[in-house]
Amino acid sequence: MNIIVSAGGTGGHINPALAIINKFKEKEKNLNILYIGTHNRMEKDIIPNLNIKYIPLEIYGFSKTMILRDLKNIILIKKAINKCYKIMQDFKPDVVIGAGGYVTMPVIYVAKKMGIKTILHEQNSIPGKTNKLLSKNADLVCTSYENSNRFFTKAKRCIYTGNPAGENALKTKEITKESLGLHKNKKLLLIVSGSLGSESINNIFLGFLSKVNENDNFEVLYITGKNYYKDFINGKTFSKNIKIIPFLDNMSGLLRNVDLIISRAGASTLSEIIASKVPSILIPSPNVANNHQYYNALDLKDKDLSILIEEKDLNIDKLYNKVNDLINGSKEYKEMKKNLEKINMISSSDIIYNEIKEIL
Repeated sequence: MNIIVSAGGTGGHINPALAIINKFKEKEKNLNILYIGTHNRMEKDIIPNLNIKYIPLEIYGFSKTMILRDLKNIILIKKAINKCYKIMQDFKPDVVIGAGGYVTMPVIYVAKKMGIKTILHEQNSIPGKTNKLLSKNADLVCTSYENSNRFFTKAKRCIYTGNPAGENALKTKEITKESLGLHKNKKLLLIVSGSLGSESINNIFLGFLSKVNENDNFEVLYITGKNYYKDFINGKTFSKNIKIIPFLDNMSGLLRNVDLIISRAGASTLSEIIASKVPSILIPSPNVANNHQYYNALDLKDKDLSILIEEKDLNIDKLYNKVNDLINGSKEYKEMKKNLEKINMISSSDIIYNEIKEIL
C-alpha cells in the first residue's frame, strides 16, 4: 500500500498525522509512506528524523497584512500544485490523508483531481479554513469533537473519531522527573505554551514564577519554547523549585508524572492531557483562527475536566493561589481527576485506519 500524508505548521497537526502513520505501520506489511509538508516549519526536521520520506512544498498561509507575500504565494501555490501532480504520478498513492495546515491544500486538491481517495482529519472544535474548503470533495472527514460534524455538512461522509494524538501519550517512552533533574517525590506543575511557545504567556508567567518559593510543596517545570528561552532566562534568578527548559521533545512521555499542567488549548495537547488523566488550567491562545482554542478548552471545562482562564482575565495572585489549592488536592482538583479517570479513550487511529480500508 502507498499512502501520502500531509500536515504541517504545529505539533497539533503533525502529532495526529504521526499517530495515523504508526497505525498503518502496525497493520500493513507492504507499506510505502510519503509525507508532504512545508519547507520551513517544524515538520521539515521531525519527519526526516523518523526515517519517513519527506518532500517539502514552499507555500505560506495567507495574511491580512503581508500583501506582497500573499501575491507571491499565489504563484507558489500554482507551483506547489504542479509539483504535487508530479509527486503523485511518480508515487501512485492509494490514499492521501490530510491532517491540517495550509500545506495540505494543494496536496488534497491534486489528489482529488486525479481520482485518488482523500481523507481529512480535523483536530479542533472549530475547523480551519483549509479543511472546510477541502471537505466538499473529500471521501471522508474525521473529527476530534462530536460537535464539529455540523461544520462539514457538504462532505460525502463525516464521522467522529477523536484525536489519535492522545494514543501516543500512552505509548511513548516514559520520561521520569529524575531524568530532568527534578525530585521524584515532589509534586510537579508543568507550564507550557504550545509547541512553538508564546511571548505573551512568557511575559505573564515571569510574575507567577517570582511567587514560587522553596516553601511551596511542588516544583515547576517551565517550557519557554525554543525561540524565547535565552530572553526569558537572561539576567534572572529563580527559586530552586523551578526548572526552565526551552523545549521537551517527548512531552507526552512526562505527562504521566505530572500532577497539574497549565497550557494553551491546542487540540493535540488536550488529547494528550485527557489520555494521561492530568488535571489542567487552560489558557487558550487568542491569536488563532476562529478562536478555536477557546472552544477546545470550553468543551473540557463544560465536562468538568479542566479550568478555563482567558488570557485577558489572568491575575497572577489569583492564579498562584489557585495552583496551590489544586496541587494540594482541593475538592475541585479531585473532581477533575475523577472525571478524567472515567473517560474511556477510543482508539482513534484504529477507527481511522478501518474507515480508510473500507473506502479502499
